[in-house]
Amino acid sequence: MKILTVLLGLLVAAPAFAVDGTALLQKVDRNLEPESYEMYRKLINIEPDGSRKEFVLYSVKKGRDQLVALFLDPPSERDRATLRLGENMWLYIPSVGKPIRITSLQSVIGGVFNNADILRLDYSTEYAVEEVSETADSYLLSLKAKTDDVAYDRLKMTVDKQTELPTVIGCYAASGLLIKTLTYKDIKDFGDGITRPATLETDSPLYKGYKSVMLYGQIRARAVPDEVFTLEYLPRVKELR
Repeated sequence: MKILTVLLGLLVAAPAFAVDGTALLQKVDRNLEPESYEMYRKLINIEPDGSRKEFVLYSVKKGRDQLVALFLDPPSERDRATLRLGENMWLYIPSVGKPIRITSLQSVIGGVFNNADILRLDYSTEYAVEEVSETADSYLLSLKAKTDDVAYDRLKMTVDKQTELPTVIGCYAASGLLIKTLTYKDIKDFGDGITRPATLETDSPLYKGYKSVMLYGQIRARAVPDEVFTLEYLPRVKELR
């Protein structure tokens, strides 16, 4: 009888529903965009005096860790291209004529977004879920980078329960320092079953008064051949459009 009482007590104490954090993070990735896609975005850097610099990028991604982005505007940046293979990144400048290695913490456009933000892989590719908690309308995922090469050591991601899309992500260094905050907003139907935030804003306590914004104009699934994701193809990325 005593054993039965203990077992009943454990059953009552156990949660009725345990969230699978890894499955939820993978769902977040697919809700944000198809695994392989093409995308048009405008990136805006806003400085403390209100001045703005705008860039228009065309991007294609294949699988978990291959991504290319092409600058369309302003004219001074046109036809520059970036390639990401896993944690390795390159920038191709037509006037230089050969790819240059760049790092995830640098930024090819300046501003608060770094290269890891602009050439972002799936969150579940770079981060493991350590803990999941929840409120009435959201989940909070505590994420840890899988390797030391990832731009941020830890993320704290708030996910809306209804849409299973991220709303706010805190990005932290290994020391616990908050590097920046990413805010997803303006849910939009892009067609082909893709409904996701059309705006991503970021600010940082390290760059007070500065702000960067990413506006998503078009996202659609697209199959792209492997040859696109090579250093040799960078001068030809514009042929994809």
